[in-house]
Amino acid sequence: MLEPQGIHLSSDDAFKTLSNSRRRQVILMLSRSQEPIPAKDLAREIAATENQIDSNQVTGKQRSRVYIGLIHSHLGLLDDLGVIEFNDRTRLVTETDDTQPLAHFIKLLRRSCNVARGDA
Repeated sequence: MLEPQGIHLSSDDAFKTLSNSRRRQVILMLSRSQEPIPAKDLAREIAATENQIDSNQVTGKQRSRVYIGLIHSHLGLLDDLGVIEFNDRTRLVTETDDTQPLAHFIKLLRRSCNVARGDA
């Protein structure tokens, strides 16, 4: 198994980053994208996941609720920690050198937890 590259965070900051489902989803979505992602698109996908519906079924209210949380809390924190780059003017979110290693740990932890529960 390949070891992921190092993460430029303290362990407390890494745990803080991964402690919130929306932050984990942002990291995972960015890790799968080759391009910056508009915050509104992240909000739509996260709202779909939270409401267990397809992304084209997300209502404006559902998307707005997530979007506000992302803009006012999560994206700023992730940007401050260097996990992502968030352009407040364009509302574009871009990965950094720490995005992929953190995504790797999220995936590894999910697999480990699913195996332990027998869901694998």
